[in-house]
Amino acid sequence: MLTYLDHHATTPCDAAVLAAMAPWWREHFANPSSRQHRAGLEAAAAVEQARGRLAAALAMPPAAVVFTSGATEANNLALKGLAEAALERGDPRRGLVTLATEHRAVLDPLAWLARHGFPLTVLPVQADGLLDPGRLDDALGPDTLLVSVMAANNEIGVLQPLETIGALCRARGIHFHCDAAQAVGHVPLEPTGLGIDLLSLSGHKLYGPKGIGALVVGEGVRVAPQMHGGGQEDGRRAGTLAVPLIVGLGAAVQTALADREGRAERLAGLRERLWDGLESLGGICRNGNAGRCLPHNLNVTVSGVDGADLHRLLRRRLAVSSGSACSQGSPSHVLAALGRSRAEAAASIRFGLGRDTTGEDIATAVAAVAEAVAEMRRAA
Repeated sequence: MLTYLDHHATTPCDAAVLAAMAPWWREHFANPSSRQHRAGLEAAAAVEQARGRLAAALAMPPAAVVFTSGATEANNLALKGLAEAALERGDPRRGLVTLATEHRAVLDPLAWLARHGFPLTVLPVQADGLLDPGRLDDALGPDTLLVSVMAANNEIGVLQPLETIGALCRARGIHFHCDAAQAVGHVPLEPTGLGIDLLSLSGHKLYGPKGIGALVVGEGVRVAPQMHGGGQEDGRRAGTLAVPLIVGLGAAVQTALADREGRAERLAGLRERLWDGLESLGGICRNGNAGRCLPHNLNVTVSGVDGADLHRLLRRRLAVSSGSACSQGSPSHVLAALGRSRAEAAASIRFGLGRDTTGEDIATAVAAVAEAVAEMRRAA
């Protein structure tokens, strides 16, 4: 049986989430925009209840939550929507700042904006994957409109210094966007207290359904809609709302909050047991800062082996990856930013532990890596 340790790519839908969604597929199927009959009003009430749950989890007012199809759409709405809104109100600022280790769902929209008159600065990170706040401070100027830095990296799990970034942005009146897809439901996060103006998240990263996410918009921040045609979500995102998925997201957030602390402590212990077992094999190094990291993340590089052969051998027993699920097998740009060579990045393993991960799973993972490495080293 395959041991699944790729929870940064996606998580299984929690049983409580499935139960919460079930009635809204068929029994209560009405369109929440149909407010002239009871069925539509019931669907609308379910949407608002889920909105309230998500908002409460982030200590934000319900009106701040804009439902999207996921974090990728939320990132596009935040970045392109903020830039467009700035143009509309005559804001002369155009500068954009981000990190080399951001997800492609941030880097690609920013690159698109750069091709359309918004100069982009991509800052390097330190060898441990963390931003040097001094570099960010130096990069900010009177023309800077937006800084975008993710909360938790999807490959190496490092937790960026959001409060420091937020303070630097606030002092200059610069908008701060944060892709928090890997953080919400796993670590404490309150946008207002951290100075975050725009926060993106996705349901399937926290044991909710795929196809649903949200953009959380701070008070006084305007984003121009990137989808037009219906005026839903207070005119910020058109399209019929997916009631079952929204209900599922609300349930997932509530469930994640209930066991977050205990889950984090347990998975951090399993993660360290995994690292101890792998380190004992020799020739394996850890990627990213070990102290400021998601409790369920471990990313390692195995020296002196071919990455393709390594993952071919591991595939027999483990579901793991060498990087983001969106990279489609390309060498990790995140590990390249840490100074890893193309060959080293290919010979890296991202472990994402989850709610159902057991000590037996950890033992299986260590044994699988040990056997694969021993086989490859014998053949070398």
